[in-house]
Amino acid sequence: MNQYPYIITVSSEKGGVGKTTLATNLAVYLKALGEDLPVSIFSFDNHFTVDKMFGFAGQPLTGNVEDLLTGAPITELMHMGQFGVEYIPSSGKLSEIKNDIRGAMILAKLFAQSNLPGILIIDTRPELDILTQNALYAADRVIIPVKDSPSLENCKNIFDLFEQKGMNRKSLALIPCLIDSRVKFEGMFKDQKSLLKGFASSRGFRCYDNFIPKSPKVDSLNTNPDGRVYPILTNARGTEVHNQFSQFARTILAEYRETTEPRSLLYHQWLLAEDLRKRAEYETRLTGLQSHCLLCGESFSREGGVSRAFYFETSDGSSCGHLDESCYVKFLLATIHNLDQEFTPDDPTWVMFKNATSESAFAFRPRENGAGKVVEFYRFTLHGELLAQKSYPLKEKMGGMFSREKHPLHTLMVDTLEEQGGGFRDAFLFVQPINPEKPEAILTEENYRRFNRLKQQVSQQIS
Repeated sequence: MNQYPYIITVSSEKGGVGKTTLATNLAVYLKALGEDLPVSIFSFDNHFTVDKMFGFAGQPLTGNVEDLLTGAPITELMHMGQFGVEYIPSSGKLSEIKNDIRGAMILAKLFAQSNLPGILIIDTRPELDILTQNALYAADRVIIPVKDSPSLENCKNIFDLFEQKGMNRKSLALIPCLIDSRVKFEGMFKDQKSLLKGFASSRGFRCYDNFIPKSPKVDSLNTNPDGRVYPILTNARGTEVHNQFSQFARTILAEYRETTEPRSLLYHQWLLAEDLRKRAEYETRLTGLQSHCLLCGESFSREGGVSRAFYFETSDGSSCGHLDESCYVKFLLATIHNLDQEFTPDDPTWVMFKNATSESAFAFRPRENGAGKVVEFYRFTLHGELLAQKSYPLKEKMGGMFSREKHPLHTLMVDTLEEQGGGFRDAFLFVQPINPEKPEAILTEENYRRFNRLKQQVSQQIS
Protein backbone atom coordinates (compact mmCIF):
# COMPACT_ATOMS: atom_id res chain seq x y z
CA MET A 1 0.00 0.00 0.00
CA ASN A 2 1.40 3.39 -0.98
CA GLN A 3 2.14 5.96 1.70
CA TYR A 4 1.86 9.72 1.24
CA PRO A 5 3.84 12.19 3.37
CA TYR A 6 2.41 15.15 5.23
CA ILE A 7 4.59 18.09 4.17
CA ILE A 8 5.54 21.00 6.45
CA THR A 9 7.44 23.85 4.81
CA VAL A 10 9.15 26.47 6.96
CA SER A 11 9.60 29.60 4.91
CA SER A 12 10.43 33.30 5.17
CA GLU A 13 12.05 35.75 2.78
CA LYS A 14 13.63 37.46 5.78
CA GLY A 15 16.86 35.98 7.08
CA GLY A 16 17.64 35.65 10.77
CA VAL A 17 14.10 34.93 11.93
CA GLY A 18 14.86 31.49 13.41
CA LYS A 19 13.60 29.53 10.42
CA THR A 20 16.15 26.71 10.52
CA THR A 21 16.08 26.50 14.33
CA LEU A 22 12.31 26.11 14.07
CA ALA A 23 12.46 23.45 11.34
CA THR A 24 15.15 21.26 12.89
CA ASN A 25 13.86 21.40 16.47
CA LEU A 26 10.28 20.82 15.37
CA ALA A 27 11.45 17.58 13.76
CA VAL A 28 13.05 16.44 17.04
CA TYR A 29 10.00 17.34 19.15
CA LEU A 30 7.58 15.63 16.76
CA LYS A 31 9.65 12.46 16.85
CA ALA A 32 9.76 12.59 20.65
CA LEU A 33 5.96 12.96 20.81
CA GLY A 34 5.34 10.08 18.43
CA GLU A 35 8.00 7.42 18.71
CA ASP A 36 6.39 5.35 15.96
CA LEU A 37 5.82 8.40 13.75
CA PRO A 38 8.28 8.63 10.83
CA VAL A 39 9.76 12.15 10.75
CA SER A 40 12.17 13.35 8.06
CA ILE A 41 13.73 16.64 7.03
CA PHE A 42 15.86 18.31 4.37
CA SER A 43 16.97 21.86 3.64
CA PHE A 44 17.39 24.00 0.53
CA ASP A 45 19.69 26.33 2.47
CA ASN A 46 23.45 25.91 2.19
CA HIS A 47 24.50 26.23 5.85
CA PHE A 48 24.32 22.43 6.46
CA THR A 49 22.60 22.86 9.84
CA VAL A 50 20.43 19.81 9.16
CA ASP A 51 23.53 17.68 8.56
CA LYS A 52 25.27 19.05 11.69
CA MET A 53 22.28 18.25 13.90
CA PHE A 54 21.22 14.86 12.55
CA GLY A 55 24.30 13.35 10.93
CA PHE A 56 26.41 10.70 12.67
CA ALA A 57 30.18 11.07 12.65
CA GLY A 58 31.64 8.87 9.93
CA GLN A 59 28.22 8.05 8.49
CA PRO A 60 28.55 7.05 4.79
CA LEU A 61 26.38 9.36 2.68
CA THR A 62 24.85 8.55 -0.70
CA GLY A 63 23.04 11.32 -2.56
CA ASN A 64 21.78 14.71 -1.43
CA VAL A 65 19.10 17.31 -2.09
CA GLU A 66 20.55 18.02 -5.53
CA ASP A 67 19.85 14.40 -6.52
CA LEU A 68 16.29 14.78 -5.26
CA LEU A 69 15.72 17.70 -7.63
CA THR A 70 17.08 15.73 -10.56
CA GLY A 71 14.61 12.90 -10.01
CA ALA A 72 16.29 10.40 -7.65
CA PRO A 73 13.73 8.47 -5.53
CA ILE A 74 13.37 10.25 -2.20
CA THR A 75 13.40 7.05 -0.13
CA GLU A 76 16.83 6.16 -1.55
CA LEU A 77 18.25 9.50 -0.40
CA MET A 78 17.01 9.34 3.21
CA HIS A 79 19.56 8.63 5.92
CA MET A 80 18.68 7.64 9.46
CA GLY A 81 19.86 10.49 11.66
CA GLN A 82 20.23 11.20 15.33
CA PHE A 83 17.11 11.35 17.57
CA GLY A 84 15.36 8.98 15.13
CA VAL A 85 14.86 11.70 12.50
CA GLU A 86 15.67 10.80 8.89
CA TYR A 87 17.29 13.41 6.69
CA ILE A 88 18.53 14.04 3.15
CA PRO A 89 22.06 15.46 3.12
CA SER A 90 22.31 19.10 2.06
CA SER A 91 24.02 20.43 -1.07
CA GLY A 92 26.09 23.55 -1.70
CA LYS A 93 25.38 23.48 -5.44
CA LEU A 94 21.66 24.27 -5.54
CA SER A 95 22.25 27.82 -6.81
CA GLU A 96 23.96 26.28 -9.85
CA ILE A 97 21.08 23.99 -10.82
CA LYS A 98 17.98 25.93 -9.80
CA ASN A 99 17.88 27.76 -13.14
CA ASP A 100 17.36 24.37 -14.78
CA ILE A 101 14.25 23.68 -12.66
CA ARG A 102 11.14 24.08 -14.80
CA GLY A 103 7.88 24.59 -12.94
CA ALA A 104 6.84 24.83 -9.31
CA MET A 105 5.16 21.41 -9.04
CA ILE A 106 8.23 19.18 -9.33
CA LEU A 107 8.40 18.44 -5.61
CA ALA A 108 4.65 17.83 -5.42
CA LYS A 109 5.00 15.17 -8.11
CA LEU A 110 8.01 13.59 -6.38
CA PHE A 111 6.19 13.41 -3.05
CA ALA A 112 3.07 11.99 -4.69
CA GLN A 113 5.19 9.12 -6.02
CA SER A 114 7.59 8.83 -3.06
CA ASN A 115 5.87 6.20 -0.89
CA LEU A 116 7.31 8.14 2.06
CA PRO A 117 5.40 7.79 5.36
CA GLY A 118 4.83 10.26 8.18
CA ILE A 119 5.85 13.93 8.31
CA LEU A 120 8.45 15.58 6.09
CA ILE A 121 9.79 19.05 7.03
CA ILE A 122 11.39 21.31 4.43
CA ASP A 123 13.66 24.17 5.44
CA THR A 124 13.92 26.82 2.71
CA ARG A 125 16.25 29.64 1.74
CA PRO A 126 15.31 33.24 2.68
CA GLU A 127 14.06 34.02 -0.83
CA LEU A 128 10.98 33.24 -2.89
CA ASP A 129 12.87 31.43 -5.67
CA ILE A 130 11.75 28.41 -7.67
CA LEU A 131 13.00 26.00 -4.97
CA THR A 132 10.98 27.76 -2.28
CA GLN A 133 7.94 27.88 -4.55
CA ASN A 134 8.17 24.11 -5.06
CA ALA A 135 8.33 23.61 -1.30
CA LEU A 136 5.36 25.96 -0.75
CA TYR A 137 3.12 24.37 -3.38
CA ALA A 138 3.77 20.86 -2.05
CA ALA A 139 3.06 21.73 1.59
CA ASP A 140 0.09 20.76 3.74
CA ARG A 141 1.23 23.35 6.27
CA VAL A 142 3.45 26.39 5.62
CA ILE A 143 4.90 27.84 8.83
CA ILE A 144 6.17 31.42 8.47
CA PRO A 145 8.35 32.65 11.36
CA VAL A 146 8.19 36.42 12.03
CA LYS A 147 10.21 38.37 14.56
CA ASP A 148 9.69 42.03 13.57
CA SER A 149 7.84 44.38 11.23
CA PRO A 150 10.12 43.75 8.18
CA SER A 151 9.63 39.98 8.41
CA LEU A 152 5.89 40.53 8.81
CA GLU A 153 5.84 42.68 5.68
CA ASN A 154 7.87 40.11 3.75
CA CYS A 155 5.44 37.29 4.51
CA LYS A 156 2.83 39.19 2.50
CA ASN A 157 4.66 38.05 -0.64
CA ILE A 158 3.95 34.41 0.20
CA PHE A 159 0.25 35.15 0.76
CA ASP A 160 0.15 37.10 -2.53
CA LEU A 161 1.81 34.21 -4.37
CA PHE A 162 -0.84 31.78 -3.14
CA GLU A 163 -3.55 34.26 -4.14
CA GLN A 164 -2.13 34.64 -7.65
CA LYS A 165 -1.81 30.89 -8.20
CA GLY A 166 -5.22 30.05 -6.76
CA MET A 167 -3.72 28.10 -3.85
CA ASN A 168 -5.52 27.68 -0.54
CA ARG A 169 -4.16 30.30 1.87
CA LYS A 170 -5.52 28.31 4.82
CA SER A 171 -2.33 26.24 4.73
CA LEU A 172 -0.31 29.37 5.67
CA ALA A 173 0.27 30.29 9.32
CA LEU A 174 2.64 32.65 11.13
CA ILE A 175 4.48 32.05 14.38
CA PRO A 176 6.33 34.79 16.31
CA CYS A 177 9.97 33.78 16.71
CA LEU A 178 13.01 35.01 18.61
CA ILE A 179 10.76 37.04 20.90
CA ASP A 180 12.65 38.97 23.58
CA SER A 181 10.44 38.83 26.68
CA ARG A 182 12.33 41.79 28.21
CA VAL A 183 10.88 44.18 25.63
CA LYS A 184 7.66 45.75 26.92
CA PHE A 185 5.28 48.37 25.50
CA GLU A 186 2.60 50.61 26.86
CA GLY A 187 -0.91 50.46 25.46
CA MET A 188 -2.89 47.65 23.84
CA PHE A 189 0.13 45.54 22.88
CA LYS A 190 2.25 44.81 25.92
CA ASP A 191 5.09 42.90 24.23
CA GLN A 192 6.57 41.80 20.89
CA LYS A 193 4.46 38.65 20.75
CA SER A 194 1.09 40.41 21.14
CA LEU A 195 2.19 43.21 18.79
CA LEU A 196 3.14 40.81 15.98
CA LYS A 197 -0.05 38.79 16.46
CA GLY A 198 -2.11 42.00 16.37
CA PHE A 199 -0.42 43.16 13.17
CA ALA A 200 -0.85 39.71 11.61
CA SER A 201 -4.55 39.62 12.51
CA SER A 202 -5.16 43.09 11.09
CA ARG A 203 -3.70 41.90 7.75
CA GLY A 204 -5.84 38.79 7.69
CA PHE A 205 -2.94 36.42 8.41
CA ARG A 206 -3.49 33.38 10.58
CA CYS A 207 -1.09 33.25 13.54
CA TYR A 208 -0.38 30.43 16.02
CA ASP A 209 -0.98 31.07 19.72
CA ASN A 210 2.49 29.70 20.40
CA PHE A 211 5.70 31.66 20.06
CA ILE A 212 9.41 30.87 20.15
CA PRO A 213 11.32 33.03 22.67
CA LYS A 214 14.79 34.38 22.10
CA SER A 215 17.25 32.53 24.36
CA PRO A 216 21.02 32.84 24.89
CA LYS A 217 20.95 29.17 25.86
CA VAL A 218 19.52 28.22 22.48
CA ASP A 219 22.04 30.45 20.66
CA SER A 220 24.85 28.56 22.40
CA LEU A 221 23.57 25.25 21.03
CA ASN A 222 24.57 26.33 17.53
CA THR A 223 28.09 27.50 18.43
CA ASN A 224 30.53 25.10 20.07
CA PRO A 225 34.06 23.75 19.53
CA ASP A 226 32.95 20.43 18.01
CA GLY A 227 30.92 22.17 15.28
CA ARG A 228 27.67 20.36 16.03
CA VAL A 229 24.17 21.74 16.41
CA TYR A 230 22.30 20.47 19.48
CA PRO A 231 18.50 20.30 19.86
CA ILE A 232 16.59 22.27 22.45
CA LEU A 233 14.79 19.14 23.67
CA THR A 234 17.95 17.51 25.02
CA ASN A 235 19.99 20.58 25.95
CA ALA A 236 17.60 23.32 27.09
CA ARG A 237 15.01 21.63 29.25
CA GLY A 238 13.37 23.85 31.81
CA THR A 239 13.54 26.94 29.62
CA GLU A 240 10.56 28.84 28.23
CA VAL A 241 11.68 28.05 24.69
CA HIS A 242 11.50 24.32 25.51
CA ASN A 243 7.97 24.72 26.90
CA GLN A 244 6.82 26.63 23.83
CA PHE A 245 8.35 24.09 21.43
CA SER A 246 6.60 21.28 23.31
CA GLN A 247 3.22 23.01 22.99
CA PHE A 248 3.82 23.99 19.37
CA ALA A 249 4.85 20.45 18.38
CA ARG A 250 1.64 19.11 19.96
CA THR A 251 -0.39 21.60 17.89
CA ILE A 252 1.37 20.50 14.69
CA LEU A 253 0.96 16.81 15.57
CA ALA A 254 -2.78 17.36 16.08
CA GLU A 255 -3.02 19.03 12.65
CA TYR A 256 -1.22 16.09 11.09
CA ARG A 257 -3.53 13.54 12.71
CA GLU A 258 -6.61 15.48 11.62
CA THR A 259 -5.47 15.40 7.97
CA THR A 260 -6.99 12.36 6.29
CA GLU A 261 -5.83 13.26 2.77
CA PRO A 262 -2.45 15.00 2.58
CA ARG A 263 -1.64 17.05 -0.50
CA SER A 264 0.74 14.34 -1.74
CA LEU A 265 -2.21 11.90 -1.91
CA LEU A 266 -4.46 14.47 -3.58
CA TYR A 267 -1.74 15.25 -6.10
CA HIS A 268 -1.26 11.52 -6.73
CA GLN A 269 -4.98 11.22 -7.47
CA TRP A 270 -4.76 14.24 -9.78
CA LEU A 271 -1.80 12.71 -11.61
CA LEU A 272 -3.78 9.50 -12.16
CA ALA A 273 -6.72 11.51 -13.50
CA GLU A 274 -4.34 13.48 -15.75
CA ASP A 275 -2.84 10.25 -17.09
CA LEU A 276 -6.31 8.96 -17.92
CA ARG A 277 -7.21 12.24 -19.60
CA LYS A 278 -3.99 12.30 -21.63
CA ARG A 279 -4.46 8.67 -22.65
CA ALA A 280 -8.05 9.32 -23.74
CA GLU A 281 -7.08 12.43 -25.72
CA TYR A 282 -4.17 10.55 -27.31
CA GLU A 283 -6.49 7.69 -28.34
CA THR A 284 -8.96 10.21 -29.78
CA ARG A 285 -6.22 11.87 -31.84
CA LEU A 286 -4.95 8.46 -32.92
CA THR A 287 -8.33 7.29 -34.20
CA GLY A 288 -8.68 10.49 -36.26
CA LEU A 289 -5.60 9.73 -38.38
CA GLN A 290 -5.97 8.96 -42.08
CA SER A 291 -5.07 5.30 -42.67
CA HIS A 292 -3.14 5.98 -45.87
CA CYS A 293 -0.77 8.49 -47.45
CA LEU A 294 -2.84 11.15 -49.24
CA LEU A 295 -0.20 11.56 -51.94
CA CYS A 296 0.28 7.96 -53.08
CA GLY A 297 -2.78 6.25 -51.57
CA GLU A 298 -0.69 3.49 -49.99
CA SER A 299 -1.96 2.13 -46.67
CA PHE A 300 0.30 2.61 -43.69
CA SER A 301 -0.61 -0.86 -42.50
CA ARG A 302 1.19 -2.34 -45.51
CA GLU A 303 4.56 -3.87 -44.68
CA GLY A 304 7.55 -1.85 -45.87
CA GLY A 305 7.85 0.86 -48.47
CA VAL A 306 5.76 3.56 -46.76
CA SER A 307 7.50 5.81 -44.25
CA ARG A 308 5.44 8.06 -41.99
CA ALA A 309 7.96 10.92 -41.82
CA PHE A 310 5.56 13.90 -41.87
CA TYR A 311 2.44 14.76 -39.90
CA PHE A 312 -0.26 16.97 -41.38
CA GLU A 313 -3.23 18.66 -39.78
CA THR A 314 -5.65 21.30 -40.97
CA SER A 315 -5.77 24.47 -38.91
CA ASP A 316 -9.42 23.75 -38.00
CA GLY A 317 -8.51 20.21 -36.86
CA SER A 318 -10.91 18.51 -39.26
CA SER A 319 -8.32 16.33 -41.00
CA CYS A 320 -5.01 14.84 -39.93
CA GLY A 321 -2.63 12.07 -40.84
CA HIS A 322 0.83 11.12 -42.02
CA LEU A 323 2.64 11.50 -45.31
CA ASP A 324 5.25 9.18 -46.77
CA GLU A 325 8.69 10.79 -46.85
CA SER A 326 9.52 9.97 -50.47
CA CYS A 327 6.03 10.98 -51.63
CA TYR A 328 6.15 14.34 -49.90
CA VAL A 329 9.66 15.23 -51.09
CA LYS A 330 8.70 14.32 -54.68
CA PHE A 331 5.49 16.32 -54.29
CA LEU A 332 7.37 19.46 -53.24
CA LEU A 333 9.99 19.07 -55.97
CA ALA A 334 7.34 18.66 -58.68
CA THR A 335 4.67 21.16 -57.60
CA ILE A 336 6.69 23.85 -55.85
CA HIS A 337 10.06 23.67 -57.62
CA ASN A 338 8.98 22.29 -61.06
CA LEU A 339 11.48 19.42 -60.89
CA ASP A 340 9.21 16.61 -62.05
CA GLN A 341 11.84 13.95 -62.66
CA GLU A 342 13.16 10.81 -61.08
CA PHE A 343 16.09 11.10 -58.67
CA THR A 344 18.28 8.33 -57.35
CA PRO A 345 18.60 8.11 -53.54
CA ASP A 346 22.19 9.35 -53.69
CA ASP A 347 21.55 12.20 -56.13
CA PRO A 348 22.97 15.41 -54.54
CA THR A 349 19.84 17.40 -55.41
CA TRP A 350 17.60 14.77 -53.82
CA VAL A 351 19.76 14.45 -50.69
CA MET A 352 20.01 18.23 -50.22
CA PHE A 353 16.28 18.78 -50.70
CA LYS A 354 15.35 15.81 -48.51
CA ASN A 355 17.51 17.17 -45.67
CA ALA A 356 16.09 20.69 -46.02
CA THR A 357 12.54 19.31 -46.02
CA SER A 358 13.16 17.33 -42.83
CA GLU A 359 14.17 20.58 -41.09
CA SER A 360 11.21 22.72 -42.19
CA ALA A 361 7.50 23.11 -41.57
CA PHE A 362 5.03 23.94 -44.35
CA ALA A 363 1.65 25.60 -44.77
CA PHE A 364 -0.73 25.44 -47.74
CA ARG A 365 -3.64 27.85 -47.90
CA PRO A 366 -6.19 27.83 -50.76
CA ARG A 367 -7.50 31.29 -51.60
CA GLU A 368 -9.61 33.11 -54.18
CA ASN A 369 -7.64 36.09 -55.51
CA GLY A 370 -10.19 37.47 -58.02
CA ALA A 371 -8.54 35.85 -61.03
CA GLY A 372 -9.10 32.33 -59.83
CA LYS A 373 -8.15 29.89 -57.12
CA VAL A 374 -4.58 29.84 -55.84
CA VAL A 375 -2.65 28.11 -53.10
CA GLU A 376 -0.44 30.21 -50.90
CA PHE A 377 2.63 28.17 -49.99
CA TYR A 378 4.78 28.93 -46.93
CA ARG A 379 7.96 27.36 -45.61
CA PHE A 380 9.06 27.92 -42.00
CA THR A 381 11.84 26.86 -39.69
CA LEU A 382 10.80 24.53 -36.90
CA HIS A 383 10.90 27.60 -34.64
CA GLY A 384 8.27 29.42 -36.71
CA GLU A 385 10.49 31.78 -38.74
CA LEU A 386 9.26 32.39 -42.28
CA LEU A 387 11.74 31.18 -44.93
CA ALA A 388 9.75 31.35 -48.17
CA GLN A 389 6.34 32.35 -49.49
CA LYS A 390 4.77 32.01 -52.94
CA SER A 391 1.38 31.61 -54.62
CA TYR A 392 0.54 28.88 -57.17
CA PRO A 393 -2.52 28.55 -59.45
CA LEU A 394 -4.77 25.79 -58.19
CA LYS A 395 -5.17 23.65 -61.31
CA GLU A 396 -7.36 20.59 -61.22
CA LYS A 397 -5.45 18.76 -63.99
CA MET A 398 -1.82 18.41 -64.94
CA GLY A 399 -0.82 19.63 -68.41
CA GLY A 400 -3.36 20.88 -70.93
CA MET A 401 -7.14 21.07 -70.81
CA PHE A 402 -7.54 17.54 -72.19
CA SER A 403 -5.26 15.97 -69.60
CA ARG A 404 -6.83 13.43 -67.27
CA GLU A 405 -4.01 13.39 -64.76
CA LYS A 406 -5.04 15.12 -61.52
CA HIS A 407 -2.78 17.82 -60.16
CA PRO A 408 -1.36 16.58 -56.80
CA LEU A 409 -1.59 20.03 -55.18
CA HIS A 410 -5.28 20.30 -56.08
CA THR A 411 -5.90 16.74 -54.86
CA LEU A 412 -4.21 17.46 -51.55
CA MET A 413 -6.30 20.60 -50.99
CA VAL A 414 -9.53 18.80 -51.92
CA ASP A 415 -8.79 15.83 -49.64
CA THR A 416 -8.10 18.05 -46.64
CA LEU A 417 -9.83 21.43 -47.00
CA GLU A 418 -12.75 21.10 -49.44
CA GLU A 419 -16.19 21.89 -48.08
CA GLN A 420 -19.61 20.96 -49.41
CA GLY A 421 -20.40 22.80 -52.62
CA GLY A 422 -16.88 22.59 -54.01
CA GLY A 423 -15.28 25.52 -52.22
CA PHE A 424 -12.57 25.49 -49.60
CA ARG A 425 -12.84 26.18 -45.90
CA ASP A 426 -11.16 29.25 -44.45
CA ALA A 427 -8.29 27.21 -43.09
CA PHE A 428 -4.84 25.97 -44.04
CA LEU A 429 -2.97 22.68 -44.15
CA PHE A 430 0.06 22.46 -41.87
CA VAL A 431 2.81 19.86 -42.36
CA GLN A 432 5.68 19.12 -39.99
CA PRO A 433 8.46 16.49 -40.07
CA ILE A 434 8.36 13.80 -37.38
CA ASN A 435 10.40 10.81 -36.26
CA PRO A 436 9.51 8.02 -38.74
CA GLU A 437 10.57 5.42 -36.15
CA LYS A 438 7.83 6.64 -33.76
CA PRO A 439 5.26 8.47 -35.92
CA GLU A 440 2.48 8.30 -33.30
CA ALA A 441 4.68 10.11 -30.77
CA ILE A 442 3.64 13.44 -32.33
CA LEU A 443 0.20 12.85 -30.77
CA THR A 444 1.40 12.48 -27.18
CA GLU A 445 0.58 15.35 -24.81
CA GLU A 446 3.89 17.21 -24.78
CA ASN A 447 4.74 16.73 -28.48
CA TYR A 448 1.26 17.65 -29.62
CA ARG A 449 1.33 20.77 -27.45
CA ARG A 450 4.59 21.83 -29.15
CA PHE A 451 3.07 21.09 -32.57
CA ASN A 452 0.06 23.25 -31.75
CA ARG A 453 2.26 26.10 -30.56
CA LEU A 454 4.14 26.07 -33.85
CA LYS A 455 0.88 25.85 -35.80
CA GLN A 456 -0.47 28.87 -33.92
CA GLN A 457 2.72 30.83 -34.67
CA VAL A 458 2.26 30.03 -38.35
CA SER A 459 -1.42 30.95 -38.22
CA GLN A 460 -0.62 34.39 -36.82
CA GLN A 461 1.81 35.05 -39.65
CA ILE A 462 -0.35 33.94 -42.57
CA SER A 463 -3.78 35.11 -41.40
